[in-house]
Amino acid sequence: MKNNLIDRIFGNKRGQIAIFVILGIVIVAAIVVFFVITNNPEKISVPKELEQVYTYYQSCIEQEIKQAAMILSERGGYLDNPEFVTGSTYMPFSSQLDFLGIGVPYWYYLSGNGVVHEQVPALNKIEAQLNDYLGDRISECDFDSFLAEGYQVGFGEVEVSTTVNKRSIDVEVEQDLIISFGEVVWTKGKHTIETNSNLGNFYNLARQIYSNHKSSMFLEEYGLDVLRLYAPVDGSEIGCSPKIWSVNEVHGDIVSALEANVPAIKLKGNYYDAEKVNDYFIHDIGEDVDANINFMYSRQWPMRFEVWDQEDGILRADPVGLQEGLGMLGFCYTPYHFVYDLYYPVMIQIYSDEEMFQFPVVVVIDKTNARKALQGVGMPQVVPELCEHKNTPISVSTYNTNLEPLDATIRFKCFDTTCLIGETEIVAGESILETDFPQCVNGYVIAEKEGYETKKYLVSTIAPESVYIVMDKKYNLSLEVTKGNSKLEKDYAILTFTKDDITTTVAYPNQSEVMLTPGTYEIKAYIYTNSNIRLAGSSQRKCVKVPKSGVLGFFGAEEEKCFDLDMPAQTVNLAISGGGKWNNFIGESELLESTKMIINADSFGVPQSVESLQANFNNVDISSLDIFFE
Repeated sequence: MKNNLIDRIFGNKRGQIAIFVILGIVIVAAIVVFFVITNNPEKISVPKELEQVYTYYQSCIEQEIKQAAMILSERGGYLDNPEFVTGSTYMPFSSQLDFLGIGVPYWYYLSGNGVVHEQVPALNKIEAQLNDYLGDRISECDFDSFLAEGYQVGFGEVEVSTTVNKRSIDVEVEQDLIISFGEVVWTKGKHTIETNSNLGNFYNLARQIYSNHKSSMFLEEYGLDVLRLYAPVDGSEIGCSPKIWSVNEVHGDIVSALEANVPAIKLKGNYYDAEKVNDYFIHDIGEDVDANINFMYSRQWPMRFEVWDQEDGILRADPVGLQEGLGMLGFCYTPYHFVYDLYYPVMIQIYSDEEMFQFPVVVVIDKTNARKALQGVGMPQVVPELCEHKNTPISVSTYNTNLEPLDATIRFKCFDTTCLIGETEIVAGESILETDFPQCVNGYVIAEKEGYETKKYLVSTIAPESVYIVMDKKYNLSLEVTKGNSKLEKDYAILTFTKDDITTTVAYPNQSEVMLTPGTYEIKAYIYTNSNIRLAGSSQRKCVKVPKSGVLGFFGAEEEKCFDLDMPAQTVNLAISGGGKWNNFIGESELLESTKMIINADSFGVPQSVESLQANFNNVDISSLDIFFE
């Protein structure tokens, strides 16, 4: 009876309850699926009709990653090189080594005034460069072929996060991507691409090699051995005749020895047949390396070579008697001691079959001694202590040459420390930055803006100060260089544009444009003939007085002995055959109204001897250039 009553009350509703339960399960499942998909966008599958478009999008990103990694590796870890700094006659190293037309920043070098600089990029700096590069390049992926087939592709803003691992580069791209074809529409906001790459492994190994070199100076040690084996450094020889060396010949012997010996250096590892390599050339950095290593030196690279005491290009050692009275027996000895400065670049390459990472360092042998070892590895990303203590209010305003407000990046330099201060902002018709600066006497406020010449303003930040900086706009001019009013055929030119001690160098015709700002310039042109020139040898007769043999020599009698110093014939691949110099003011109106600069240099003719080669060098400083604007 009871069961019948229950059946009467609920019997008709059981079916309805079952339906509601099923609907509840479906709704809960849908909610779960929604949150799973929201939190795991990678789980969204691509409709088959749209797969080829998304596959192209991913492959485009992967290609850009590989391209960026290749550029970084060629340039020692830089996509955008640090600001270029020229060398000098005293120290010929700029901030970059020209390697097959590519400027590779030195990890260690000495600037034109002899100051040590390190440019070792931190890993987070490399990743930040990749983020910026990919953020710009992803938007350039070309979908035109798909659009022509009827696909529709839409994009949102791009944000990139890159992680460089030992054997891969992982990139997360946050960009709303909408692809549609007919009735099929699909969207995705987060994209992950993993690309096989040795960038991280090679970079870590490069840092390890560099750190070991800083502490062991093994390249300097090899350089010292080359110097002592191939040049007269110190020693003595039995004999009563003077010893004579040509400085040019000594320099040539050292250069040839470096070209032969530097590539022979190996790091302890398994990338070569150890039985075929002399143990002398194997250096241990603490563990076996797991990649191929190559050390390079070229005579075409800059070198500082100086020797004391030379006289008119000659090293001379005069004989002395070993003991008093023995000179009449002809028993003399000739001691010599010469001191050298030898600075030269070495390129260190780490490579596999398809990938390579390289960085150059300057090897420094100063006064016939290796430079002092540095401790640790430079960490350029660390904020200097000076920059952490800003307590003087300074106002900075930036303008263009028409005194119109200009937004710019502001830095402050005190001695060898530079701090990022901030940006000037245009507010109510004024471009201004008001903030605290570190205290410094005779520091520099530096204003930078793309398309404008960097400007420095000398200021002491001990008390509040207002700084007004006018920035010159850069104008891009195409270049045309002629020699004797004739176009350059097989020749090429090195052009230098110097303004306010800042020099811009252009290798023409490989580089056919220059960025200039108004001001007074010294323009120099060195035109080289790109062919083999056989320079005839020359001879110079040198005479010295030596003790006479026999008894007369005992009493101090001397006689003159002469010798011929021969400069052998040689082949010069590049020789100056024209050039000149120009000093004048270039106004803004000329730059504004012109798109082309024509530089005509005098022709000196192809040198045929050492003397005429030197004369051509001298002619550059006494010859005038003709400069025209179109």
